Amino acid sequence: MSEFLVVTGMSGAGRSTAAASLEDLGWFVIDNLPPALIKKMAEMISIPGAEIERVALVIGRGGGSGSGGAGADYYEDLPGVLSALRDGGNRVRVLFLDASDEVLLRRYEGTRRRHPRAARGVKESIADERRLLAQVRDQADLLIDTAELNTNQLRSRVLKAFGDEDGSPSMRTSVVSFGYKFGLPLDVDVVFDCRFLPNPFWIDELRPFSGLDAPVRDYVLSQPETKDFLEKVDGLLTGILPSFEREGKSYLTIALGCTGGRHRSVVLAEALGQRLGEGGHPVSVFHRDVER
Repeated sequence: MSEFLVVTGMSGAGRSTAAASLEDLGWFVIDNLPPALIKKMAEMISIPGAEIERVALVIGRGGGSGSGGAGADYYEDLPGVLSALRDGGNRVRVLFLDASDEVLLRRYEGTRRRHPRAARGVKESIADERRLLAQVRDQADLLIDTAELNTNQLRSRVLKAFGDEDGSPSMRTSVVSFGYKFGLPLDVDVVFDCRFLPNPFWIDELRPFSGLDAPVRDYVLSQPETKDFLEKVDGLLTGILPSFEREGKSYLTIALGCTGGRHRSVVLAEALGQRLGEGGHPVSVFHRDVER
């Protein structure tokens, strides 16, 4: 059985960074293969003796029919191709990279790049592409919102999500800390608000540290409210994670937020990740705003 990862999403959301990261992990990366040829490529890989086991298909650059890229059919054919790959007994997952329209517009204006679709203006092209990709986005196994991520952070997310896999189809869980002042992540499944806990920011000697440092970690974990919160969240997740797995979910992202994403949520994300790992769940921990 071959393993396929389709990397797609909005232009300007980081497909190239994701592709380079997967290549570093040993995936065989194919960039911009037309959907009509994907099935034939899969048949070639399934031939006995083929040494390629994991293939990352980077799908994008869907320009208009006169722009040198693919037209609307390029996107509209993709759901059918994914179904055909799955019907062939392959393991198929979809990674969708997204960001808000405002962020994408700012990125294109900042680099003066031409949008691949080039429908009318950049704003109209983004809206057109988002409409065409809506069905694929809904089918994605993992959605990563890159609006608040730099290149290194996106690379880290991809490496943690797809590295050190043993081929098992078990669900992989990500625990993300964030700061509400920087916006709620759009790519998470479950969100817990930690702002009710005592805030180390208001303690002068703790303010310069982050939740990755022992003084802040010890302070947060010593609070009775924290202990009670962790016990209840751990119990809840222990009960529902098997249900997500039975439904065939490949990835589950759990977010914990505090005001700035630097102290309380960081401590709790690390603690929750450790608990889930000890419970036998494949888990990775990512801190979106700890360096802000």
